[in-house]
Amino acid sequence: MTTKNIQIATVGGGCFWCTEAVFQEVKGVETVVSGYSGGNVPGRPTYREICSGLTGHAEVVQITFDANVISYEDILVIFMTTHDPTTLNRQGADRGTQYRSVIYYHNDKQGEIANIVIKELAQYYENPIVTEVSEAVTFYEAEKEHQDFYKNNPDYGYCNFVIDPKLAKLRKLHSDKLKHV
Repeated sequence: MTTKNIQIATVGGGCFWCTEAVFQEVKGVETVVSGYSGGNVPGRPTYREICSGLTGHAEVVQITFDANVISYEDILVIFMTTHDPTTLNRQGADRGTQYRSVIYYHNDKQGEIANIVIKELAQYYENPIVTEVSEAVTFYEAEKEHQDFYKNNPDYGYCNFVIDPKLAKLRKLHSDKLKHV
């Protein structure tokens, strides 16, 4: 039996409900936790504070994955192709710095890979990629009601109109990387 190579990736691509739902379908992903990172206000922020846009935090997910099954590069390619990395502080109708596209790297190698992936994917976008690449800082787990949101609320309007199309795109572009094809 092969030993697992567990690593962490932290990314934000707008609303964390969307990003969480995407990565819960990816082979090699052990856990996906919705949360907040990158803020300038000390202490644990609340969802309400984050939504004000005044704390500087982004809605992110922290992905624990087995690098023997899926590479960090593949995680980032999936991330970059299932949200719009060319819109500054916005994903669809969600607007504000809390919805920015961001990759928080946990070591220098992850930072290098993030910049390479962005450079390689830039040619496929009409507009410049504005995804922030920053060193990981404190991650705060979001409130319980934000965890497994799509799984727990599949008929919620936001899930139908925003998350379902992202999952369809994931299944079309990355079917070989999914737990269930």
